[in-house]
Amino acid sequence: MYKLMLFISLLMTVPCTVAAQDQINSAKQSTLTFAIVPQQSAERLAVLWTPILQFISQHSALDIVFVTAKDIPTFEERLKLGQYDIAYMNPYHYVVFHESSGYKALAKQIDKSIKGVIVAKKGSNINSIHDLAGHRLAFPAPAAFAATILPQAELHKLGIAFTPSYVSSHDSVYLNVSRGFFSAGGGIQRTLNNMPVETQSMITTIWQSAEYTPHAVATHPRMEAKSREKILAALLNMSNTEEGVKLLKNINFNGFEPALNKDWDDVRALHIKTSMSATEVEQ
Repeated sequence: MYKLMLFISLLMTVPCTVAAQDQINSAKQSTLTFAIVPQQSAERLAVLWTPILQFISQHSALDIVFVTAKDIPTFEERLKLGQYDIAYMNPYHYVVFHESSGYKALAKQIDKSIKGVIVAKKGSNINSIHDLAGHRLAFPAPAAFAATILPQAELHKLGIAFTPSYVSSHDSVYLNVSRGFFSAGGGIQRTLNNMPVETQSMITTIWQSAEYTPHAVATHPRMEAKSREKILAALLNMSNTEEGVKLLKNINFNGFEPALNKDWDDVRALHIKTSMSATEVEQ
């Protein structure tokens, strides 16, 4: 555990080490960075995803390392600059950074859609989305698709006035709401399910959005087609092995399937307007 925490510390604070090549041109390196959107803490993501990336490395014969960012806006800036070789990003991120940075869809979670949720503390007087008028609400980041954009769009659509506060991660939303620091907050079911049982037991879901294409695994255009094929084969193979199924269960996945750019046309159809600091959805 000490070695894992040391690795995470280096990863977050020493940007030019091999383990954190998202700060340099990794096209010139033998190691490929696989970035995970920081919906949860870096420590938690490392525990969940490092074994998965080790599986992919082993089955693709490529050297792939886990990286993340301190918060979602930093992750977005690095996607904009093309600093990640491979990235697991939310549906809206994919639409934006496919267009601006050329990231190419590779895979997505099989038989899965994504829904935004709004959660409130159990036992409070917040029982539905209509009870949120005039309240201060927690969200991970302005461009978090299902956890921020979809809930805020619904609130605007219903004419419910609220004050948003951005707390950097899904985990932080759930913890702040469970402790009563915010009346409610936005998230998604998967990250809520990943929270400790004691936190889940203190909050309740009061609203869910419609369903959309889930997060994308996408690669930077500098990646060779042969490497893309190897990574995709390893991702698909996870659900065919006992080890892979166990690792997938840890992140509440059934498996991966190939993805195409057009799979996210449902997100494009929302005509989201955002500067990554302020968001508007045309309904």
